[in-house]
Amino acid sequence: MGNAWRKRRSAKMTNAAVLEERLRECVHALLNRPWIAKEQDPEMYYQVKERFEQLKDWFMEQAGLSLISTRTLVKLDKVPVIAHPWMGFAEFRDPMDYVFFTYGLWFLEGRTEMDQFTLQEMVEQIKEHMMSQEMTVNWTVYSHRQSMVRALKKLNSLGVLHVVDGDEDSWVRDAEAGNVLYECSPHARYVLRRFPQDLSSYQCMEELSDPIHYPDTPDGASLRRRHRVYRRFLMEPVVLDRQWSEEDKYYVTTQRSSLIEQMNNMLGFEGHRYREGLLFFHPDLTGEAQLFPTPQAISDLVLLVAGEIRQQLHAGEGAFSVEADGTICVTRNELESLLLQIREKHKDYWSKELREASSQVLADKVISHLCDWSLGEWEDEQLFLIYPVLGRWEASYQISQFVE
Repeated sequence: MGNAWRKRRSAKMTNAAVLEERLRECVHALLNRPWIAKEQDPEMYYQVKERFEQLKDWFMEQAGLSLISTRTLVKLDKVPVIAHPWMGFAEFRDPMDYVFFTYGLWFLEGRTEMDQFTLQEMVEQIKEHMMSQEMTVNWTVYSHRQSMVRALKKLNSLGVLHVVDGDEDSWVRDAEAGNVLYECSPHARYVLRRFPQDLSSYQCMEELSDPIHYPDTPDGASLRRRHRVYRRFLMEPVVLDRQWSEEDKYYVTTQRSSLIEQMNNMLGFEGHRYREGLLFFHPDLTGEAQLFPTPQAISDLVLLVAGEIRQQLHAGEGAFSVEADGTICVTRNELESLLLQIREKHKDYWSKELREASSQVLADKVISHLCDWSLGEWEDEQLFLIYPVLGRWEASYQISQFVE
């Protein structure tokens, strides 16, 4: 009797753990994908549909985010509090790419599912519409065609339109001869976020960051604050105390236990309070999201920088300025000098590209990577801040010795 009871209890615990893990998989997929299309990932699509009400209620209650469900996709309508540069499309190289991407969506709004059209037809209508709004576009200009093709390829990769026949690159080479046949998908209307009010009612850009309409009452202000905090923790790699407003930092401080519990239950994140702020860590080395450190060599270099700074500070070397929360202040010259020291120590393990790169190029790569992961930022034109959270990692090269 006792053994049978223990087996049943063990089975229930196992089933509960499986259900919990599947719920977390849904949350991570919704946060890290533009949407989940039934055609591309039917298993995840139906996993979300099975838990739709639970997921919908949690995202709305904690973060003010809407969960959308159709016969072809489920989508979390993500609205960041702060629009960071790394939140853009990595494939885009010029602001004009975003312009053509947006007007591509405008063109597709007037199309029905499975509707077919040509690239020439699309670009001519976009050109006419943009010129009617006193915007300049000229398809004989090579850079304009390049921007348009980058936008088209992004629309294609998102599944908003499908290439039936042809290749956009032929149009880049020859605007008159090149052509492509496309087919419209039902996803076009779900690319851009939905706004709670008519756009004409907004007075400034800051108002656009609200995902829902908040009443002008103390309860409305309290709800907006909670949603802001959760959205930042859900969408940004790290948020330090110095990066919160005073009222948001007060919420993080007083609601720390609830924040840690909610983020652990729904995402499996491990939350810990440090001197510099409340930090959340992914428990695994891989996941639905891109994680730091990345598999790229630049992450290794950044970790070596952190380790070298730590060693020099412990040894009383270096002239680094350290703020009260552990933030390291370095000039560009100091960072370049540090990178040259690191290269001298570890160049045997580096790629040819990094070995031959100038100190300026190495510094640019390190600074860019730190900024992308919210691990550092420029304080002014002279000083770069390396946040103490980077010191939570330590890296070294492991050398294996084989005895024959």
